[in-house]
Amino acid sequence: MTPAAGTTVQTHLRRMADVLAEAREDTSDDVPPRSLLFGLRRLVPCDTVSFSELDIPTRRSLNEQETPCDFEECASDAYWRWRHQYLMCQEVVARPPATPIALQMRDFMSVRELTNLPLYTEFLRPAKSIASVALPTAPGRTRVFILCREDPKPFTDDEMTTLYLLGPHLYAIYRDAALRRRQPVRLTERELDVLRCVALGMATPQIAAQLTVSPSTVRKHLENVFGRLGVSSRAAAVARVFPAPGAL
Repeated sequence: MTPAAGTTVQTHLRRMADVLAEAREDTSDDVPPRSLLFGLRRLVPCDTVSFSELDIPTRRSLNEQETPCDFEECASDAYWRWRHQYLMCQEVVARPPATPIALQMRDFMSVRELTNLPLYTEFLRPAKSIASVALPTAPGRTRVFILCREDPKPFTDDEMTTLYLLGPHLYAIYRDAALRRRQPVRLTERELDVLRCVALGMATPQIAAQLTVSPSTVRKHLENVFGRLGVSSRAAAVARVFPAPGAL
């Protein structure tokens, strides 16, 4: 990894460690700590860094943060309207990462191709160079740090390597912050059994056969789970109870 001009590798690694240490010491209610977004912006210079968690089936934003910038705010419905053109996001949904991954828009299309899309004119403008770190999450959801630049030059290999190396640490900090904030919710053993089956990708008839109950009983358990957790989809319930793959 070659750091920015005038910076030694040791200095750059130390700055990375400082950003992570600052975020770990941030005990605010933000998930992830807001200081982490500002730290990323210092390490990988850009106009803005945001964090977003989306539930794709219900088209809901579950969590959003962003560092201040001069970009005009775009309507969220533009994202959902043109999401099929957002190939970087589509990749994350189609192949949910088991470990954090670093991507940039240039891997999927050129600046000219991007700026000719309604996705750009209605949602992304003026950001022409976009990088992301996608974290593991439940099926049907995305959990992503996004770095945007108006400058059309792509993120360098060194900058993408920095994001790749930071990925596991960003995920660990996210999980720690989520556990601090999350209030305990008690589910019955049978409700947990049903939710584990959902997390494994089973449909209602499969869950009923697995647990030797009727499909209507499965649906009733899920209704109870949604009410206790304050969510409205299976994906959101799984993510609430099993925030990390290992929790399953």
